[in-house]
Amino acid sequence: MSSTTFNQRNELSAKLAEWWPILLGLIALYIPTYYALSTTLWGNDDQAHGPIVLMVVLFLFWQNRETLKPNPSIKTWPILGSFSLGFGLLCYMLGRSQDIFLLDIGSQIPVLAGILLLTRGMPALKAMWFPLFFILFMIPLPGILVDAITLPMKMAVSYVAESVLFWFGYPIARAGVILQIGQYQLLVADACAGMHTLVSLEALGLLYLNLVKHNSLFRNITLAVLIIPISFTANVIRVMVLTLVTYYFGDEAGQGFVHGFAGMVLFVVALVLIMGVDSFLQYFVNKRRNHNVLTDAKVAQ
Repeated sequence: MSSTTFNQRNELSAKLAEWWPILLGLIALYIPTYYALSTTLWGNDDQAHGPIVLMVVLFLFWQNRETLKPNPSIKTWPILGSFSLGFGLLCYMLGRSQDIFLLDIGSQIPVLAGILLLTRGMPALKAMWFPLFFILFMIPLPGILVDAITLPMKMAVSYVAESVLFWFGYPIARAGVILQIGQYQLLVADACAGMHTLVSLEALGLLYLNLVKHNSLFRNITLAVLIIPISFTANVIRVMVLTLVTYYFGDEAGQGFVHGFAGMVLFVVALVLIMGVDSFLQYFVNKRRNHNVLTDAKVAQ
């Protein structure tokens, strides 16, 4: 056995010796939580994105695993880390005992943040801030908030879809969130234009921003703000597609396989729109940068 292989095995053994108690503790805490989610909320269409978010969080942690390597020069934060860990465990106990998913799932953020501060310090927490933030998209929103936002969103999506199709000459009318096209009536449901869809699309957009890692602050902020109207546009396109499928092929086609497939179309459309807007912003940023370079060159002459 070479000395390099021996050193690598010793390093791996040291990592396992340090982290296996922590990993076992986290598994013991949150396996019941995820089992409860898999048998309740994740079985509903509104929260079907939960497992995907979990996989993304695990991938992001793995992607930044180099920051978890031991470094004697890094200062840990025992007081702040202990407070964060204690607060997270308190939220966990309250959430588990009272079946409050908001606290149960949300407790992972301060618990993991506290562990990072206690073991690897502030640099590790800064490196892992986005995976910790992304856990928020697994937390079910309060019903009062969802109901307050969903109805206005459905009304707006229905209005825009009706206006666009009417402008193209289709025989369409609207009564609230019910669209009448030809002899067919379609109800714009929560899944088509609700708050949960907006949250899922917002998560998709922020993940895209994190993966591309633009250096331009203007580009990042602008794209993050535009994700909301992009999500709204994707919802409108989804409703229009379902309406046209029903109009041309009948109610069974519109409510059958195509209706479920339209959910995938929604995310594809949203991703294409995000990439398109990002490309436009990149063109604008490059144009402004070239203009500044030319201006500086003229001044230097």
